[in-house]
Amino acid sequence: MYYISQITDTLRVPPNRFDEELKSILLELARDNLEERVFPELGSIVAVLEAEEVGKGKLIPQDGGAFYPCKFKVLCYKPERNEIVEGRVVDVVDFGIFIQVSTIECLCHRSQMGDDFFQYKQSDQAMIGRDSGKRVSIGDTYRGKVAVVGMQKANIRVGITSRQAGLGKLEWIEEWEKQFEEEQLEN
Repeated sequence: MYYISQITDTLRVPPNRFDEELKSILLELARDNLEERVFPELGSIVAVLEAEEVGKGKLIPQDGGAFYPCKFKVLCYKPERNEIVEGRVVDVVDFGIFIQVSTIECLCHRSQMGDDFFQYKQSDQAMIGRDSGKRVSIGDTYRGKVAVVGMQKANIRVGITSRQAGLGKLEWIEEWEKQFEEEQLEN
């Protein structure tokens, strides 16, 4: 789930940047330091949106920089169980596929890709359904349901499933929707 939050941090402005506009410098530094970092209580910081408050700078002996306490508005992503997510397949390995959702790579184990038995074809870097011939490869858009979320100090581990109807590769979903509509018209 995406949400806006506020984070407080103290940033060091180097002396060679004292002549620049302070909020712009702090926003740039915050983006470099905070974006794509994981905090267990916030999830992954997707973007630092703005510097809301800047406190008085402090100088520390033996350091030429100035330290400013700041409050920033940030966009965060924290996956939740049963959330439907969509992303791009970024890797295919013998045990499943990795889907990029926001700043997080989610794993869909091959046993969770559908009712078929999916096998890894290394030469094509693809997963192929044994009975259906359905194929998933790098670059495909894929939709799944978050089944497992593991929050660790430096990263978030997410496992997704696409065994239910309406989930999986977008082309599969379109086929399923078309078939469902045809069945509804027949009844």
